[in-house]
Formats: sequence, C-alpha cells, structure tokens
Amino acid sequence: MLPTLRGILFLLLAAPLMAFATWLPVFEWLAWGYVLVALLVFGLDWRFSGPVTRFDVRRVHEPRLSLGAENPIRLEVHNRSLRPVQFQLRDEAPEQFQIETRILGGQADPRETWLGQYHVRPLRRGDYYFGDLHLRWRSPLGLQFRQGRVPAAEQVKVFPNLLDVRRYDLLLRRNRLQEMGLRHSRMFGEGTEFERMREYLPDDEFRRINWKASARRHRPVTMEYQTERSQNVIAVIDCGRMMQSPVAEIAKLDYVVNASLFLAYVATGKGDRVGMMTFADSVMHYLSPKQGRGQFYRMLELLYAVEPQPVEPDYGRAMAYLAVKQRRRSLVIIFTDLSSGTSMNALVAQVSLLARSNLTLVVTISDPDVYSAARQKPQTSQDVYERAAAAQLLDERRITLETLQRRGVLTLDVPANQLSIAVINRYLELKGRMAL
Repeated sequence: MLPTLRGILFLLLAAPLMAFATWLPVFEWLAWGYVLVALLVFGLDWRFSGPVTRFDVRRVHEPRLSLGAENPIRLEVHNRSLRPVQFQLRDEAPEQFQIETRILGGQADPRETWLGQYHVRPLRRGDYYFGDLHLRWRSPLGLQFRQGRVPAAEQVKVFPNLLDVRRYDLLLRRNRLQEMGLRHSRMFGEGTEFERMREYLPDDEFRRINWKASARRHRPVTMEYQTERSQNVIAVIDCGRMMQSPVAEIAKLDYVVNASLFLAYVATGKGDRVGMMTFADSVMHYLSPKQGRGQFYRMLELLYAVEPQPVEPDYGRAMAYLAVKQRRRSLVIIFTDLSSGTSMNALVAQVSLLARSNLTLVVTISDPDVYSAARQKPQTSQDVYERAAAAQLLDERRITLETLQRRGVLTLDVPANQLSIAVINRYLELKGRMAL
C-alpha cells in the first residue's frame, strides 16, 4: 500500500487538532478519534480496491523479435470490475534491450480492455527472458495505491531482422517498393514467362496480341513476357574477428546477416537459387543453392546462431572450398571487412581467382567513426595520431577496392544502415542487365 497525495493530506488533517490540544485538552481526544476514523476509511478503501486478480493482464508480441529493429510490445489490461480504474503498468523487459519506457499508465473502463504499447530494440541475436508484469492501481477514494505482480515470465528469441521482409512483401503487393528505396529493375523480352498486359504499340508483334482481352477493352492489348533467368546466388559471409566490431552498437556481422536474409528472400521470390557459406579460419556452414521459400527459412535457422570468431579469416581455404562445391557460374556476394596487412592481400588474390569463373561482388561496411576521425580538427597529440591512423585505413581501403575493380570484381562499400537496400538494388541491377 502506498498513500497518494490525497491520502497524506487526509491524514494530516489530524495535525491541527493535535495543535489545538495544547490549549484545550478535548482536542486531543478529537484528534485521536479522527485518526481512528481515517485508518478505518483507509482500510475500507484498501478492501474495496480489490486484489490484482480483478484484472486480466497480459503481454503480446511476435514470437520472434527482430534484431536492431523497433519491435512493438503490446500490453493489455482488462478491468473486470464495475468501476473505472487508473493504473500504472511496468514490464520486466530484458536489460540488454534498448527500451523507450518501462512504465505505462492509463485508465481501464468497467468491463473494458486497455491497450498500451512500447518498443524494444535488441542489439544482439539469441535467447532472452521477459520477467513478470507489475500493476499499480488507484483505490476507489483515491487515498492510496495497491500493487501486485502478474506472472508473465517467458523466453523470447531475437532473430535477424524480419521486419524489412514483411514490409517488402506488403509494398510488393501494392507495387510501392520505391518507398523502401528499392529501384524497379525488370527484364522484358522474348521469354515465355508472363509478366503483364499493356496497350498495343506499333512495333509489337501481332502474335503477342491477346484477342480476348482486346475484345473486352475494345482496343488492342499486348501480352508482355519476361526472360527466364533462374541463376545461382551465393552469399559468402566472413565471420572473422573484424566482423564483431560494432557500428551504432550493433555488430557488423549482424548487419550482414540481415542483408543476406533480405537478399535470399528477394532472390527466391525472383525464382533464383540461393545458397550460403559462412567462414572464419575454416568453413563453418555451407548450404548449396536451392529455390523456394524453404531455403530462406533454412538460412534463417542457420544464421540465428552464427557468431563472429576471434580469428583472422582464411580466404584461401574458403574460396577453395566454394570452388569445389559450386562449379556452376554464380553470382557470389562476399560480405567481409577490409582490415589491413596480409588478410587484405589474401582477399584480393583469392577473390580475383574466383572472379574468373563467377560474377563476384565484394560488399563491405564503411565505418562512420573512421570517417569522422579522418576529418576531425586535431586539438591534442592524441587527435593527430587518430586522424593519421584513420586516414591511412581509408587509403588502404580505397586502394584495395580499386585493385579488386581492376581485376574484374564488383565492389559495394556502404554505411551499415544502408546495407540491405544497397545490396538488393545491386542484385536487381545485375539481374536486370542479365550480367550473369
């Protein structure tokens, strides 16, 4: 029980009676009588406020939370009594999550359900636990608060970001993918896979005219087809030590996992065969290219538990393994980090060999902290050192990317928050140009 301001003032009314007792002893008896009445009122007010079981309280959320996204957590409070109740509700969300607020307040009308919502932002994949719900509500006379615990402990799994996938599906059905920043890139031509119907143009072939549709619309209508291009797309993910460095509190590997899954979802929807390989100093996982949404879900389950390893990546072993496993020409998208020294030289050498028989794209995440350090105005000797080191890293990165491009390797260097969209746009561009 916690007294409200009204309850405290109600009790303090006994103070003036105690003060008057200094001159008239009868006021002392009045004061003690008032205190007894006040305590009786408090007791009745507490009794009629009821236990926590007068409410039905529950937490509702997706069975899989998405990494790095604002996941909505909905709280419901059903008031089973016949009077409105003001309350505050606190949820025991995992401490590792970024949370906008932990306490929600509102009023539940008689026999009605109050709905509230807050958001959590997980920063790492894995298993986490929500605790119980704590409800505090005002008594009928408003003299005090009662509070109780509602058992609601549960495990929750944080998966790679699936919210972008759901948004993609929604915008795809509405033909509004440009709202995600995706560019429209289609291949129209002499294929046999139906794409759409449109009005007849003078240079269209007569055999493409749909006479039934033309009769319904009272004007010539042409059938348009797209070229069938079912190709292999393989995501190769570096899980070495540099991939555990964070950007905006999220590891680079997690950005790459999100982008790889988004790519797999889009590519399988386009009819392509999608595969995946993860590696560090050795190959960790390999999925041969397959079609269908089932391959996306297999990748999702596999990438859920992938963690960066505190070792240097062995590009030679990884590319040799891929060459043995995959002999058909494929679009190979390598997600890695450009560090320095021998590992960067090994990357250039091994990827250049791979590019002879495959269309190869190297994707890297630019670090905004390095860019800002290279542009800072030094105030101390430490600032001078940081600026020189950052400038050297950027120069080595630029030289490596230019060397890869001269050897026929495509490159993509983008900030972490633009990675998924940039990768999808490059994939759609290559597919639209029939580059493979």
